[in-house]
Amino acid sequence: MAKKGQKFVTYSFETKKKAIEMRLQGMTKQKVAEVLGIEDITRLKVWMRRYKQMGEYGLMDHRGKRKEYVDEDRYVRRLEMENAVLKKWLAITKAEVYQRSIGSSTSSVKALASQSSVKKSAFPEADTTHM
Repeated sequence: MAKKGQKFVTYSFETKKKAIEMRLQGMTKQKVAEVLGIEDITRLKVWMRRYKQMGEYGLMDHRGKRKEYVDEDRYVRRLEMENAVLKKWLAITKAEVYQRSIGSSTSSVKALASQSSVKKSAFPEADTTHM
């Protein structure tokens, strides 16, 4: 938690990228911090996690509205995923509606058939098919 009067150190994108490259080459966090002058070693862990999750985009400063940092590929992939999910949902919904319509039409045919057989057996004198 931040303390009153505490000054926060910010690091440039290039410094973060260099730190990640050094870590990927096998240097220890302590050594990377010494070479680059990073005061908080846990920052390196945060940068590594963000780099693994989001690539170089995760190392950029996202405070404020910066249109030049918009990751269009990630946005396009998210939209493609949403479209795929919606297409699957639409296919499932269509199948359910089709099954209901098939089920209701067969049940209505069965109901009509059972009603007509009931009428024939209930009123044998009105049945003209046996004559």
